[in-house]
Amino acid sequence: MPLDHLVFTPDDVDLSRSPLAGKIDAETYVLGAFNPGMTRLANGNLLLMVRIAEALREPIRDGHIHAIRWADGSYHLDAWPLGLVDTADPRKFLMRGGGWKVLALTSLSWLLPVELDAEGREVVAVHYDRAIAPTADYQCYGVEDARISRVGDRFLMTTCSVSPERHCTTMYSSADALDWTLEGIVLDHQNKDMLVFEGLVAGKYWAQTRPLGDLYFAYPPGSEWRAGPSINLSTSPDGLHWKPHDRPGIRPHAATVATARMGGGTPPILTDGGWLTLWHGVEPSGVVGIYRTYWSILDRDDPCVTVRTEHAPLLEPAPALTEPLKDSMYLDNVVFTTGIADAGDHYVVASGEADLACRITHVAKSVFA
Repeated sequence: MPLDHLVFTPDDVDLSRSPLAGKIDAETYVLGAFNPGMTRLANGNLLLMVRIAEALREPIRDGHIHAIRWADGSYHLDAWPLGLVDTADPRKFLMRGGGWKVLALTSLSWLLPVELDAEGREVVAVHYDRAIAPTADYQCYGVEDARISRVGDRFLMTTCSVSPERHCTTMYSSADALDWTLEGIVLDHQNKDMLVFEGLVAGKYWAQTRPLGDLYFAYPPGSEWRAGPSINLSTSPDGLHWKPHDRPGIRPHAATVATARMGGGTPPILTDGGWLTLWHGVEPSGVVGIYRTYWSILDRDDPCVTVRTEHAPLLEPAPALTEPLKDSMYLDNVVFTTGIADAGDHYVVASGEADLACRITHVAKSVFA
């Protein structure tokens, strides 16, 4: 039976070893341990870089809602009067008025390295001493959703950094995937899901990106494409300085609403057929939509060209997996795939399930043949 299980959940996090432990005057809990970047270490084990969303146990008190913010080496609690905010979403609150959308978060995210065995069946070690927490102004509301690529002899990890200054993509580099150096901002405002290809194309680094915005222009009537968030491409001479590519990448197809919105999932890896990439498609539904995982093969010499893809999802949300955690769930219908590793005749695929836990799935290579 192929492996498909939750390998790491909020119950597995020791908050006494959190970067926030003892640094704020409020009780916290783990809202989610999810969306893990993944790579293979030199010892053959798998490393998950797990997003830990650490939230206030009682964000609302004394007529105010509170948020955690890092600044100048310490953590602070900010308070807003309840009359000024919309608190319908448990993950965030919306400032009323102002003419445009302004959010604050009910949690602060940091990254926890979790080492698994070679097949992703069990946890071998949790490296709290190597956790990644905010260290720069542009990370004051957290570090989110790591993606890890090995290119040559170095590892590159992209993350989302959140602050009032910008919602940007930041880069870390490492020689061993355990000790990381923050290289700074590589993509500016609201460009999420940056995935560096695990190899060069014509001597250049390539990456998938996903710019966000509130405005999209229509394709002409009868087009095979649907307007909306899509997966774009960028190139770089060194992995740090990126130029958007002139041609688009993977776009929403007009034939299905299941991928009306899309974004990158796993860093593209080179196979005999081309670059294999797993990505998420979102079907509009409820508050956040239904997130599923899809796949495409891109041309090895021109990643703008999709060689093969499928409308049918590769992975769907799995309510049976989260049933034991049902008392901790705050949303459903989400599988958000974030890592892939070669394991012989199959791939080990890492995902966030329900913005709550880390899911590991074995997928036969024959699926993509």
